[in-house]
Amino acid sequence: MPDHDRIEGAAKNIGGKIKEAAGNLTGDEKLKAEGKADQVSGKVQNAVGGVKDSLRDTDKRN
Repeated sequence: MPDHDRIEGAAKNIGGKIKEAAGNLTGDEKLKAEGKADQVSGKVQNAVGGVKDSLRDTDKRN
């Protein structure tokens, strides 16, 4: 099972894409910026979860 951070990170990334698209549609620069920031945050969190998954898999093999 994937780490909780990976799931949460993916959700933040998707939410950020939706915010950015809404900002593009309405011309709201603040909403666009928030969406981009959420995407970056989600990608980082997803990467942290990936590292945790790798470490857990390594521990299981040893």
